[in-house]
Order: sequence, then structure tokens, then C-alpha cells
Amino acid sequence: MHRSRVFALLFDAPADQAADAAGFWAAALAAPAVPAPGEPQFTRLEGAIPGLATIVQAVDDAPRHHLDIETDDVEAETARLVALGAVQVAQWLECRVLRAPGGHLLCVVPVHTDPDFFAAHARTWQ
Repeated sequence: MHRSRVFALLFDAPADQAADAAGFWAAALAAPAVPAPGEPQFTRLEGAIPGLATIVQAVDDAPRHHLDIETDDVEAETARLVALGAVQVAQWLECRVLRAPGGHLLCVVPVHTDPDFFAAHARTWQ
């Protein structure tokens, strides 16, 4: 048994456009853009969507959106999503990158939120 929840909405922007994208989304969503300490590819949009991390990510790829699903068991959540039809396409540190049916990317990541918040909002899977 494990638990998971949608943790983040990410605006993926080509690296050379990420700063402009962060500025745009910060203004559009009235949310301060805060660089993530130690992770220069991420800029958080603080408070943009309550209960959901909203992040601009610099990527070496085309612009897109993707979701991060946080879980207390990355392997089990990845297996659950693969059984539903997703395909794992990459791994970066503890993050598993999947492609869902329809072509959308999503990442499965370890829990990032406060443990009490995670416990209150995560779904339990068998």
C-alpha cells in the first residue's frame, strides 16, 4: 500500500526562454517568482495555485506543461501508472519521467510537501 497526490504543475520552457517565462507567469498569476535554492532550473511561483506547487522549469526541449505526482513509494506509484498505460521514458535522480497515453509527460517524485499536508491530501492505493 502506498499514497500519492498531484504535487506540482510545471511550465517547461526552453532554457534560453525560462527567465522570460517565469516573469510572464509570475505577473499573470500574481505570484512572486522565487528561484529554487540549489536547483537553478526551477523557479517557483509562490502561492499561484493554493495547495499545488507551481514551477517554471528550464528544459532542453520544447515548451510544454507537466504534472509531478509525489508519493511515499516511487517504485509502487510508477508501477501503478505503468499498469494504467504510461511508459517510463527517463529517470533523473529519484524522479521517474513517464509518458501517459495521449503523449503527456508526468513525473513521479518522492514526497516534497509537509508530511502532515501530504497525509491529509494523498490518496491511498493498494
